[in-house]
Amino acid sequence: MGALMRAHDWRSTPLGSPQTWPQTLRTALRLLLNTGHPMYIWWGPELLCFYNDAYRLSIGPERHPGSLGQPARAVWAEIWDVIGPQIEQVMTGKGATWHENQLIPISRYGRLEEVYWTYSYGPIDDDTAVPFGVGGVLVVCTETTQQVLSEQRMRSAEGRWRALFDQAPSFMCVLDGPEHRFEYANPRYHDLIGHREVMGRTVMDALPEVAPQGFVELLDRVYTSGESYSATSAPVMLPGGLHDAPLKQRYVDFVFQPIRDADGRVTGVFVEGSDVTDRVLTSTALAESEARFRALAEALRETDRRKDEFLAILAHELRNPLAPVRNAARVLRAETADATMREWATTVIDRQIQAMSGLLDDLLDVSRIKRGQITLHKQRTSLSSVVDASLEVSRPLIEARKHALTISLPLQPIELDIDPLRLSQVLSNLLTNAAKYMDVGGRIEVRARVEAAEVCITVRDHGIGLEPESLTAIFDMFSQVKTALDRSEGGLGIGLALVRGLVALHGGRIEAWSEGLGRGSEFRVWLPMPSQATAGAGITSPPPSQKAVAPHRILVVDDNRDSAQSLGFLLEHSGHAVRLAHDGEEALRAARDFQPDIAFLDIGLPKLDGYELARAIRSEAWGERILLFALTGWGHEDDRRRARGAGFNAHLTKPIDPDRIDTLVAEHLSSRAWRD
Repeated sequence: MGALMRAHDWRSTPLGSPQTWPQTLRTALRLLLNTGHPMYIWWGPELLCFYNDAYRLSIGPERHPGSLGQPARAVWAEIWDVIGPQIEQVMTGKGATWHENQLIPISRYGRLEEVYWTYSYGPIDDDTAVPFGVGGVLVVCTETTQQVLSEQRMRSAEGRWRALFDQAPSFMCVLDGPEHRFEYANPRYHDLIGHREVMGRTVMDALPEVAPQGFVELLDRVYTSGESYSATSAPVMLPGGLHDAPLKQRYVDFVFQPIRDADGRVTGVFVEGSDVTDRVLTSTALAESEARFRALAEALRETDRRKDEFLAILAHELRNPLAPVRNAARVLRAETADATMREWATTVIDRQIQAMSGLLDDLLDVSRIKRGQITLHKQRTSLSSVVDASLEVSRPLIEARKHALTISLPLQPIELDIDPLRLSQVLSNLLTNAAKYMDVGGRIEVRARVEAAEVCITVRDHGIGLEPESLTAIFDMFSQVKTALDRSEGGLGIGLALVRGLVALHGGRIEAWSEGLGRGSEFRVWLPMPSQATAGAGITSPPPSQKAVAPHRILVVDDNRDSAQSLGFLLEHSGHAVRLAHDGEEALRAARDFQPDIAFLDIGLPKLDGYELARAIRSEAWGERILLFALTGWGHEDDRRRARGAGFNAHLTKPIDPDRIDTLVAEHLSSRAWRD
């Protein structure tokens, strides 16, 4: 550029010959030509252009060498609106300017380019220049286009990554330095930590709650070792909001990944993960449900096994009485049977029927307890009388097996508010079991004691004992201890289930105790003592028995002819007039003709069933006053409801004790309301 300046025709410019140029201009040009940094000078009122070799590389062939010595406004017309005011500031004595990464688009190399510059405009003093003493402008500049574009690309990339992180479904944050200072955290991370303000703060400062949980130690390990760490379904207690907010149990999958610089040094840790609390809770709930399902399935299998055992035992126990009944019936038909043999046969039949009826009664009682359909008839009763009543049932077996029986009751009489029939049923069951499951010549102990507001009745034997797992299972329906099966001497495995239900109805509890197999068993029944308010009420006498009823016309309907004829015979023997029928239509005709006072109707009748027959009778004027008894083998609550709806006065389950018939008739004649 020095050669070009010397060869230029300066006489044709307002500056004239270089020999006449001011010394300040000469000095500035010497500086300009001897530096490798891009520099530019505008001089004089016309702002004539000077520049060095370093600068000409930035202006392109459009302005080099043509702009040398030319007025600035003409050379830089396309950007004069930008640089004109800046130059004017300097020329008017208002001081230098500084511009960093200034966008100044210029045309070069045949196209308009967006060019960025960092530059300063400084005054060149000249005493001869009036009125401000500034002869020109010295421009020191650097083109920063590549730097600016690179930074823009980086910012754009950073913006895209930040937008990507912000939109990511997982939580993310960047921790800087060994103190793990938050440099970035996306919205999902803020959601996770309850929207705490964390930016610029260390993990220890922003989230002190996580420090005791080991996560800061993990971050330290990743930062110092440079090795990543990951975990799945990790439990963590996190704040539900600002400081002092309660912590919430969360579960997260996460990774701690070291961040390295260009030299490979770890400068921070990148945290990324997902809140999997719902997944873990759902999985846990599913596992618990599966466990419950497996337990239920096992329980159902066990129940099914017990049911099969029960049905087999039930069939056995119901068949057993049939053999002596059949034999006794043959004896009764034998022409050679004398009065003694006939009495024996009658006794056998009655005893076996009572045994079968007892089995069925136990089954029905357990079912009624489960459905809450047993009503206790409580009265003030002495414990000694209940023990005596239970011994009436169990003593024959105890004596037959030659057991020693010890009864120890407090000297002070104990009075309880109980149903004496049901409680004696409880004790007789326990005594019978004690007698059955003990070798001949054993010992049974019955004791009672008062503790606080309860009385404890214990029945102890020295028999086969119980395993620990049987102490509670023995009270389950159909439960029978395997070691006791060969000693059961009859039974369905429902006795102790019935006992537990009856004791619970009295507000008490029962528990079994044993030192193990072969060490005997003890059953403890706990019952509440009467409250002080009722302590002096005394012992209630049983209600008086019903008086015998006068003869009546009675219709008996059953498709089982033996059942109908036997009941008819008993009723005739009691002095009643009886008519029999064996299907629904025959019964309706008989009822119209006979117009009975009382009718016993089977339910499962041909032609018209018992419900239809009852409705037909009730629809007649003469049928409104008749006492209708449903006499059937079906005993569920649904059967009772259907009987009520059909117009029956009572629902009776077979077999009915003949001795109860007169009592039932008397009760319902005195009150025609429904009774079960």
